[in-house]
Parts: sequence; structure tokens; C-alpha cells
Amino acid sequence: MVKIIKAVGTESAVSPMKSLEIQRRSLLPDDVEMDILYCGICHSDLHQIKNDFGGSSYPMVPGHEIVGRVTAIGSQVTSFKVGDLAAVGCLVDSCGHCPACERDLEQFCDSGATYSFNSPDKHLGGMTFGGFSQSYVCDQKFMLHMPQNLDLAAAAPLLCAGITVYSPLKHWQAGPGKVVGVLGIGGLGHVAIKMAHAMGAKVVVLTSSASKVEDAKRLGADEAVLTKDPEQMAAYAGKIDLIIDTVSAKHDINPYLNLLAIDGSVVLVGLPPEPLEVGAFNVIKGRRSFAGSNIGGIKETQEMLDFCAEHNLTADIELITPAQVNEAFERLEKGDVKYRFVVDMATLA
Repeated sequence: MVKIIKAVGTESAVSPMKSLEIQRRSLLPDDVEMDILYCGICHSDLHQIKNDFGGSSYPMVPGHEIVGRVTAIGSQVTSFKVGDLAAVGCLVDSCGHCPACERDLEQFCDSGATYSFNSPDKHLGGMTFGGFSQSYVCDQKFMLHMPQNLDLAAAAPLLCAGITVYSPLKHWQAGPGKVVGVLGIGGLGHVAIKMAHAMGAKVVVLTSSASKVEDAKRLGADEAVLTKDPEQMAAYAGKIDLIIDTVSAKHDINPYLNLLAIDGSVVLVGLPPEPLEVGAFNVIKGRRSFAGSNIGGIKETQEMLDFCAEHNLTADIELITPAQVNEAFERLEKGDVKYRFVVDMATLA
């Protein structure tokens, strides 16, 4: 038995988003169901809709920054009750027993994690449908507790943008005495600035836009470097311990490798659809690294939400209705948003 619900999705890579009806599974013993209140719009939603990486399946309902309220629980659920605030991010299932899962790194599951949309659905067949919808159902192990003190709409982007930058900041030990560079001030970058500042690091924003310098400082940056200015770039050569690279388009990373201190790292969290070239001498000198990071596991995502609650940290958002989704994606593609769209999904009903 399944439930038919309203959603917003697309039927092809070149079709506009429109109203759809989709299925959600009936509750299994370990399942939690929630009504969706808000869902953020991520750049990877745009990539998936347009099939930029290949493998997209249609019809597609995107959305993986999902905040809601629990409406029903399965017979064996112990960690949630009806009425709780809850959230779902990118991950909704994994094998649970491979080396990655045993280390709470479900995103690297050997069998392939199940994602909240456009991922094989082992329960209903077909593909999973995301958060641009009325409700969501998933196993309690992958449902997150949403702190009550955060603005729920502004907290929705934490479910992807937040964990995507929190995980490398933590792994590469951002904190007092460290200089953290943030490349790009967008949906990911503006959250990275806030988090690195809250962790106690010195934050240097790397931007090509002079108009974003003041905003970078409002967000918590100590310094802002215009990447088109050779003198400003040269002033930071060899001085940055960690650069969080949030750029999702093809770009030259070599100038940023040259800003790194000894043993420094540039960590890519954006998803450029084309390969990036690395000059050998730019990593050999100073034992520098070019690395990548992909979201985070469920335990770390909950840790991130609790960290944000402690520091009252959320995203800067523009709240829209489901009817404005097509316009939002067009603006996102042009970079015309400060800094994250969030859809008021409660209005879908």
C-alpha cells in the first residue's frame, strides 16, 4: 500500500518544473514520516535536473535539504515521536555494514548509498523522489533531529550546504591558529565563512567580485582577497592552511594551491562538470594537497546541526513558493541569489 502525494518535479532535462503526483511508501517498522515544511534549492539539484553528470532519471522530484514535522512513526521507532521537528539531507539509506558505514561515513558506502532523490528506490522500485513534495518517509537511522531554536526555513540549507562545508572544516582541523580560505561566496561559501569563523579560525574570502567584499566581512570573514588582483593574491602566497573551494564551474585551481602554507590543502566541495588540471610543481612545493570532500555521514550531520544551534548559525535565504521554482532555478544558474533559495513547501497543499 502506498500514499499518493503532491510534488513539484520535471519530466525531462529540458522541461520546466511542474506539479506532479508521486508515491510514498507505507510505514515500515523503522520508518518515520514527516510533513515537509521547507526545502532548500542546491546547485546540485540544478545539475541533476539538467543531467549534467549523466544518469538522471525522469520524472524527477529534486530537493535534499528537507525540514519538517513528524506525522507518523513505525512500530519499532524509538528516536522520534509524532510532533517532533525533523530533517532529511542527502542520505536516506546505506548497507550499514561495510567499512565506510561502520565508520559513520555512509556517503562512501561500498554498496552505494541511497540518496533522497534520483537514487534507486529498493522499496517501491524506480527512483527516489525528493523534498519538493508534501511529505517524506525514511528509516529513523537517516532522519535527523532539527534543533528548535533555529529558524526552520533558514536552517534547511544546512542539510546539504552546511554539512558539505562543516565536514572538511572539521576533518582538516579548522580552528584557532589556522587560516581558512573560502573560495566563492555562494550557497556553500557563505555558510563556510560563518562556520569557520564560529570555529575560531581566521577567515580569508577569495572572490572575483569587488561587490562581495563588504558582504564577506558581514558574514564573518576577517579579510577578503580579490582574486583578479595579482598584488592581493601575492600578499597571501604561502599563508593559508586550508582553502574550501566551493566553485561549481570549471576554474583554474593552481593560483589557489600557491596560496597554501606548508602541508596546506585545497579541498574541493563544488562539483565542476569538467575535469580540473593540477600543476605538479604546485603540489610538490610545500607538500601541498588538492583534495575533495562529499557531504558527511548521518552522525556528523547531526553534530553539525547541533553546532549550528549552539552558535545560532543558519543560511542567508530567499523564501519562495512552489510556483516560483522555475524562476529560482533560472536565477540560480545566473548566480542571482544571496545566498540560498528555500521553498515554502507547506504552501504546496
